[in-house]
Amino acid sequence: MNNIFRGLLAGYGAKKLGGGCFGTIIVFIILWVLLGQCS
Repeated sequence: MNNIFRGLLAGYGAKKLGGGCFGTIIVFIILWVLLGQCS
């Protein structure tokens, strides 16, 4: 999975799941790592 697609998916998920600014960053990092493990 390339980094652009991975970043878009993680960003979309963080926008939907993250409550505030800090929560969005945490969710983005978690999704980024999980998507990296899948590939």
